[in-house]
Amino acid sequence: MDKNTPKTSFGQWFSSIDLQLFEENVETMKLDYYTKKLTTESFLKLLLFAQLEEVESLHELNDCLFDDDLQKEIDLDSISISQLSRRLNGMNPDIFQMLFLDLVSQIHAETHYTKLVVPLKIIDSTTLPLNLTNHKWADFRKTKAGVKVHLKLVFMEKGKSYPEKAVITNAKEHDRNQLEVLVDDKECMYVFDRGYLDYSASIV
Repeated sequence: MDKNTPKTSFGQWFSSIDLQLFEENVETMKLDYYTKKLTTESFLKLLLFAQLEEVESLHELNDCLFDDDLQKEIDLDSISISQLSRRLNGMNPDIFQMLFLDLVSQIHAETHYTKLVVPLKIIDSTTLPLNLTNHKWADFRKTKAGVKVHLKLVFMEKGKSYPEKAVITNAKEHDRNQLEVLVDDKECMYVFDRGYLDYSASIV
């Protein structure tokens, strides 16, 4: 592992996060009640690290904590796999939605389209498989469960794009049911595949 990765990456990610808003939401959601070691902020940094380093399992993530620089960045010298698992299972996803929406609002505030530029928004979905035993609420097929993530991406120009909206549904749900949810701006051009087409729906 590149020892500069944790410090540099965390600095870039967290420089845009409103830590006061984050801490207020953590307190409101009571995410750190009875937490002695792995705080929500430390856990968020661990998740970011896992994403950036493409860590594939909690066992591998646990092994990464032998790195001194990572320990310093997350203020944590060790954690058991069972603690990581409990924290992951018990985490309220609303905190991530709050972070996402706040970052999108910051991007909107810094984005200025000229009259000659028509925003291009791209819509697509991806299915994430889940274990049916642990996620019966997301039953998809006889032997598996799953959710579907519908993402709206704003494309400004080459090298400049950002996610504007994300909707999670059961994997069974057809894409076209989300058309009216995702198409909400008359002053732009949309690109999506035929799975979203619903000629009976009104989106204007």
